[in-house]
Amino acid sequence: MPVKLTAKAALITRRIGRFIACRMPCWCRAARKLDSQALATPSEKSGGMPDYKKTLFVNPPSFEGFDGGAGARYQCRREVRSFWYPTWLAQPAAMIPGSKLVDAPPDDLTVDQVAPMAKDYELIVIHTSTPSFANDARFAARMKEENPNAMIGMVGAHVFVLPEHSLQHAPAVDWVSTQEFDYTCVDIAQGKPLSEVGGIAYRENGGFVKTPDRPTIMDMDALPSVLDVYKRDLTIPNYFNGYLQHPYISFYTGRGCKSRCTFCIWPQTISGHLYRVKGVDLVEAEMRRGKELFPEVKEWFFDDDTLTDNAPRVEEIARRLGKLGITWSCNAKPNVSRSTLEVLKDNGLRLLLVGYESGVQDILNSMKKGTRLDHIRKFTKDCHELGIKIHGTFILGIPGETPETIRQTIEFACEMNPETLQVSLAAPYPGTFLYNQARENGWLQAEESDLVDVHGVQHAALNYPGLLTTDMLFDSVDDFYRKFYFRPKKMFSLLGGMITDPQVMKRRLREGKEFFQFLRERKKAEAQEKATAAAAV
Repeated sequence: MPVKLTAKAALITRRIGRFIACRMPCWCRAARKLDSQALATPSEKSGGMPDYKKTLFVNPPSFEGFDGGAGARYQCRREVRSFWYPTWLAQPAAMIPGSKLVDAPPDDLTVDQVAPMAKDYELIVIHTSTPSFANDARFAARMKEENPNAMIGMVGAHVFVLPEHSLQHAPAVDWVSTQEFDYTCVDIAQGKPLSEVGGIAYRENGGFVKTPDRPTIMDMDALPSVLDVYKRDLTIPNYFNGYLQHPYISFYTGRGCKSRCTFCIWPQTISGHLYRVKGVDLVEAEMRRGKELFPEVKEWFFDDDTLTDNAPRVEEIARRLGKLGITWSCNAKPNVSRSTLEVLKDNGLRLLLVGYESGVQDILNSMKKGTRLDHIRKFTKDCHELGIKIHGTFILGIPGETPETIRQTIEFACEMNPETLQVSLAAPYPGTFLYNQARENGWLQAEESDLVDVHGVQHAALNYPGLLTTDMLFDSVDDFYRKFYFRPKKMFSLLGGMITDPQVMKRRLREGKEFFQFLRERKKAEAQEKATAAAAV
């Protein structure tokens, strides 16, 4: 029989409850919020219990070793086997009950293995990129053949920028996203008519209709954690990254980047320039749960475009991670103060992924990087003194590049001496300032689909006065790697790490083999292209 409380007893009970809640550890309150997010979709939180289409999210099969997934900034096959996590797909997958996420490239799944899955789903959401779009359109057609009744959508920066073009060239696709697509996918999975779904373009009466924009997502705390989807659907050991400890996991604590780099695709398309973040309490709770779900993970990578842009926030996150005993890394601009670096290092930071891009100030200015060489040198010196490892990224071929600026950048990279580095060719993705600049000036020597070759390897897409020929530019990339890694100081440093850690030795030997195989295959492909071009004359 229920016990009735007097008014006074009820008041005392409520006060005791509030007293306990106020003194509950912040991470515990956030964990309760995290648990409710993991279990409830937005509609369910508001009291409804809608039916959902059975939904399949797919990062499709593509070139062998192609890292074009919903997390990669440069979609291409890399010098060593590496894959980023498909966080952009995992997010809406976490919001739709009964959904499944298939990340084909890391699992080496073929079209013949993935396509038959279409028979079991009503809604299929495919992530695409500019280099892989033609392949992904063919994949969508194959899925439609397997299940003509399935509704197929495409998401990603490419369709965001070119919605009508994408629908024209992917006839099996029913709709494409034109903004952030998390709640878009939820609306469609709930059965909303496409005409009522904001932020898409779709087919109607032989033409294309673009719906009104939907609001930018400001409440990042309302988005459920992707970690449960990772646990359910992804094969964690298959995600490699040459500079992170294995196994690793990457995900976001926020979206957007205030920087205006001309080449960077995400801030200029889907995520925008406003940095929207999760609360620190929720980040702590998510990491606490991550440790429980993935005890085998050796390093966590925060893939926010620039986590260090908000110094007080990243310092507070670091202190929370330090208490959890987590080893972590993140993206950073080379302008972080020494005082902030000290806090991060003291609380588990192992490595920073730093976009150096160039060693020439005029080139940095050309790409609107917003960094100065003197600040970069001080930042790098501080990292070395504090024991923070750096993975440096560089780009060759930005407007203004010449053989002399490339030589200076190679010298600068050797001077900065990051633990590891990556050298990319300037890639003019549609939607970026670099792409528009190249089109206006007639610098594009490749169509959007030709940003990579038949093997998924980056093409030299720009050609402007003063720049090297395509062959010489590729040779400069090879020369960059050789001059950096084949220095005695660097070779002894890498050898020392291999001797002291058997796992590092195993990984470095594998990566070395893949790297030289990559160079041989690229040389062979270049020779074949030359022979084909000569035969056509």
